[in-house]
Amino acid sequence: MKHLYLLFGLLLLVSCNYFDVKKTTSDAILNEELKTFNWSEVDEYPSFASCNDEVSKEEKKRCFQNSLTAIIANKIQRDTIVVSQDVKDTIYIKFQISETGTLSLLEAKVDSVTQNEIPNIDQLIASSLDSLPEIYPAIKRGQQVKTAFTLPVIIQVN
Repeated sequence: MKHLYLLFGLLLLVSCNYFDVKKTTSDAILNEELKTFNWSEVDEYPSFASCNDEVSKEEKKRCFQNSLTAIIANKIQRDTIVVSQDVKDTIYIKFQISETGTLSLLEAKVDSVTQNEIPNIDQLIASSLDSLPEIYPAIKRGQQVKTAFTLPVIIQVN
């Protein structure tokens, strides 16, 4: 009987580890959630009012990019540009759209030949952004968020 009590007592002491409750803090939960969070994707891309009729996320993205490219290209085409040789180049323009829908030009990568032929290309691009319609910012998990993207614009001058 003594051995039975000893065995029972030993089992009781060993089994207490099974009842330990691990406390999880809100910071630990947040850190776990942030690990699974995809920071490179948004729920809704930035858009113009004219693009809100599109159904899918990709169609809205494409509409926004096409509209922005068309606005920039139209502004550049309206200006008289005189060149000594034909220019056919793709300019990569980096933008940032704030949480409030403000578009900022971060950088324009222009080939050196295009820069020599059209020295004011940076000013043309910047001025084309002055008359943009209202931009609705990107949305991630119900919150308006800042987004950055690169947009290719094809320049062709004969």
